[in-house]
Amino acid sequence: MQTAVPTAAEPAARRSWRARLVSGPVGRRVALADLRLYRFLRVQCQVPAAEAPIARFSHLGQHAALWLALGAAGGAVDRERRRQWLRGATAVGAAYLLNTAIKGVVRRQRPAFDDVPALIATPTALSFPSAHASSSFAAARAYSSLIPAPPLYAVAGAMALSRVYLGVHYPSDVAAGAALGLLMGAAGRARA
Repeated sequence: MQTAVPTAAEPAARRSWRARLVSGPVGRRVALADLRLYRFLRVQCQVPAAEAPIARFSHLGQHAALWLALGAAGGAVDRERRRQWLRGATAVGAAYLLNTAIKGVVRRQRPAFDDVPALIATPTALSFPSAHASSSFAAARAYSSLIPAPPLYAVAGAMALSRVYLGVHYPSDVAAGAALGLLMGAAGRARA
């Protein structure tokens, strides 16, 4: 199988993707699976009437806002466990900051395909790992000892998937962000 060499005229995200295709057989398989899942979610699963509500929902996760607000509200309302709520919120904030630092090092560009353009704007062009996924899964892990876990993980999963659905992350960005979030959230989890 011959792989095309990226050119300067290609969008940066496509050059990045193609660079992974020439990184060996394992990298090639991962990149192809990533792209196939991205295209499946972007093309086969699109429901035009759902795009605006999903975009609004996804916006709640910008800069970990939803999850930091939940931690602050929990600490304000649940005075007996205020320290646990604040510890969880600190883990969410730390996950977001660490994610931002990793993005600055990795510098992977967001998906950029003419046939499936992104449905929303983003504050940066950097994609890996997904900050929405990392802060969402950090919150789900950290707060799950304080409130029921299933709804937390359901919202975290929906938030993470919304980023691929809207075309601003590859599935691997979301998977890496979720893994990072789970690790950071475990550090902020209240001890039973």
